[in-house]
Amino acid sequence: METALLITVYALLGATVGSFLNVCIDRLPSGQSLIKPPSHCPSCGYRLKPRDLIPIVSYLRLHGKCRICRASIPRRILLVECFSAALFTFLMWRFDPGSHLAIATVYTCLLLVIAVIDVEHSLILNRLTYPGIALALLLSTFLPDVGILRSLLGSVVGMALIVLIILCSRGGMGMGDAKMAAMLGAMLGFPVVLLGLLIAVVAGGLTAAILLALKLRGRRDRIPFGPFLALGGWVALVYGQEILRWYLGGNWTT
Repeated sequence: METALLITVYALLGATVGSFLNVCIDRLPSGQSLIKPPSHCPSCGYRLKPRDLIPIVSYLRLHGKCRICRASIPRRILLVECFSAALFTFLMWRFDPGSHLAIATVYTCLLLVIAVIDVEHSLILNRLTYPGIALALLLSTFLPDVGILRSLLGSVVGMALIVLIILCSRGGMGMGDAKMAAMLGAMLGFPVVLLGLLIAVVAGGLTAAILLALKLRGRRDRIPFGPFLALGGWVALVYGQEILRWYLGGNWTT
């Protein structure tokens, strides 16, 4: 009963945080402040009231439209709030309350924001990856299975591998992807970052192949790699240690 209550509370927190993540997604690419102006309708300027800001519920009540001018609210608003709630629910189920859960939650939010911005704008922002690297190096000191040395090595290796791919492929990725890989390396540490990058490359390659086969993308069309880096990093964050132990037959120790 207590566990169910904790999971429910964390899910509600996830939906609420998802609302703030939407603000980040909307404003960071254009360099706007996250504080001013207050939340408003971009079409008519209507300043949103508390009843308009209830995560998930307000969107459904308004049928995805502004209360005043009836302009459409992007469906992404609802999706991010729901996805954030689902991720928070999973994290509370996966980890015991404590520093590991808190750090995994922070990383999850950061990866989600970066992924959605890359999908919408084909940008991986320095204002997210640079602070992300610094934060991950700091937080690594609270994670015995990572530590500052593995975090530093993971950051260097992660960035170096993506830079090598960029140089060999002559396109397809950019330095934003390399900086994100450095951030993942700082989060995951070495060698877990290798697993995260492997998952990202395999998932990205399979997705590209499917899109090409279905003729939904051409060979010259860019497919953002940030979401796949976020996916690989998140899976490695949650299950990386277990996967390494399984792969190495239980010989992997932190």
